[in-house]
Amino acid sequence: MDTAYSTVAVPTEALDVKHKDMANAIRALSMDAVQKANSGHPGMPMGMADVTTVLATRFLKFDPARPAWPDRDRLVLSAGHGSMLLYALLYLTGYPEMTLEEIKAFRQLGSRTPGHPEVGHTPGVETTTGPLGQGLANAVGMALGERLLNAQYGDDLVDHRTYAIVGDGCLMEGISHEAVSLAGHLQLGKLTVLFDDNDISIDGPTSLAVADDQGQRFAASGWHVQSVDGHDPEAVAAALAAAAADPRPSMIACKTVIGFGAPTKAGTAGAHGAPLGDAEIAGAREKLGWAEEPFVIPEDILRAWREAGTRGAGDSAAWDRRLAARDEAERQGFLDRVEGSLPVAYKEPLEALKRLFAEERPKLATRVSSQKVLEALIPALPGLLGGSADLTGSNGTKTGQHSPVTADDFAGNYIHYGVREHAMGAAMNGLALHGGFVPYGGTFLTFTDYCRPAIRLSALMGQRVVYVMTHDSIGLGEDGPTHQPVEHIASLRAMPNLLVFRPADAIETAECWELAISQESRPSVLALTRQGVPTVRGVDGDNHCAHGAYILMPASSKRQVTLIASGSEIEVALGARERLEAEGIATAVVSMPCWELFLEQPPHYRDEVLGPGVLHVAVEAAVPFGWERWVGLDGGTVGIPGFGASAPGGALYEHFGITAEAVVETVKARL
Repeated sequence: MDTAYSTVAVPTEALDVKHKDMANAIRALSMDAVQKANSGHPGMPMGMADVTTVLATRFLKFDPARPAWPDRDRLVLSAGHGSMLLYALLYLTGYPEMTLEEIKAFRQLGSRTPGHPEVGHTPGVETTTGPLGQGLANAVGMALGERLLNAQYGDDLVDHRTYAIVGDGCLMEGISHEAVSLAGHLQLGKLTVLFDDNDISIDGPTSLAVADDQGQRFAASGWHVQSVDGHDPEAVAAALAAAAADPRPSMIACKTVIGFGAPTKAGTAGAHGAPLGDAEIAGAREKLGWAEEPFVIPEDILRAWREAGTRGAGDSAAWDRRLAARDEAERQGFLDRVEGSLPVAYKEPLEALKRLFAEERPKLATRVSSQKVLEALIPALPGLLGGSADLTGSNGTKTGQHSPVTADDFAGNYIHYGVREHAMGAAMNGLALHGGFVPYGGTFLTFTDYCRPAIRLSALMGQRVVYVMTHDSIGLGEDGPTHQPVEHIASLRAMPNLLVFRPADAIETAECWELAISQESRPSVLALTRQGVPTVRGVDGDNHCAHGAYILMPASSKRQVTLIASGSEIEVALGARERLEAEGIATAVVSMPCWELFLEQPPHYRDEVLGPGVLHVAVEAAVPFGWERWVGLDGGTVGIPGFGASAPGGALYEHFGITAEAVVETVKARL
């Protein structure tokens, strides 16, 4: 049976001297930097030095003088622990910010050479990697982004490849299965994965834990697969050329020796995650024929590398001329897309929709309100790219303005990710990093657990990614505690540089969407209801959610109590206020859709909203963890102490005491 699993039949020959010396420059810098830092992973860079040298000197399209050139090839080091491979490459090819002093400062505070690659910190690094498998899924997103932009702007502006270097660990991680399947399904032919097939993990031989035939696995997902001697440059070159010529995504299994050149540790776990040691490095220098002192690159070898680094300058200049030949509107539109600039006009349909909500005062689930917001936004924001993990109808992420992306048509603007939440989140990071898109994707809030590593990396990398997470509480009802998120909102609020929005009604949903897509350097989570909620306020031209919290309903006289709520529990708080006011207890209701934005407000505003010196009680259909920040030691919380249950949503609110009566009792008990 034809499995599409082939081997490039190129005889192994003696290494070309120039190639050998150039590859050994990577090896030397890697083992020297790790040794100086007394920390790091020398084996992977030493093993993949030959493959990387062939890729960078013969195939990779890049311009060190212009790291952000939109039509550069993307190189993702998914096996981020081998970061010295990438840093050595950046230095040798002439990226101005990657100096020899930076190489010497590997893993030191403030250097451009952190332990794992960090995008934005080091020019030339395309994504932050380290959690294994995430980089592979990022690369899938980048390759998808290239195809989508190409469908809109053509080959003369968008025609580049994405390469990902992965290790055994990346392919053991579950996310790799989702990412490989998605890339094969969409036939992302501009994606090439270079598998460092060295049979070694930290614990020892990979045979301790895995016996997969990776080639057959990729082939089963519709990939073009080859296997080569990773230390034979001509075999590697032939495989890369064959990959570029094939319409399918390609995986090249590069059979390598971890720690290549180390006299006693090569091919063992001893070369994986620790410095080689002075004696082993001395032996490696002798075996490799590298006589230079630590961090010294002979002038002729460095010159050869720098010449390789200039290969893309002509392509870069030619691309500029092609861009200049486009009419002004198209040229500026393209630049706005890749630079992440949003057209000012996108706010107009949002304001119109808010006015309509205020006039009609609908009772809608906020997931439905979100869908109406997207109907208004999509025509005004061509870079807004939607998707869902097989919950499109439930999430409300697809509108009449959407058409699906398929392997045969990349002109669409909606991605059916399938039941692949892990890969969806990481692919959205790749799309955002590629440029040209504001990606959003939906699933149930409880399944942020599946997306969490990608959400964390969105926040760490400062990427504008929107996670549309519906069914946000026990209010989802009968699906029960497996699907009812109780701890998720608190855990997400604990994550740095992440905005967690929980809007109370249709108007707040529109405002939170506006805020999410306007963030240039942080992701957002929109926690949306399954159940209908009433419209609780009007519009006055201000985006009240931008303050994080605001007084939704003031006290009728001098305030004694502040009730604080988010999302669907605003209705509960308003009901409690009505009863308290009727009993002469002056009570204000504060809507707090976003803790993080409220924390960014000046102290006088926070005091004005919360009312210092009064009783504070918070109500949210979730664990109360964290609300102490706002209610203080003397305040109270109305929440859920444990997991939910299977029943209609209204019955669950009564059962768990998320009611106006419970809020009133909590207030009276503390006054």
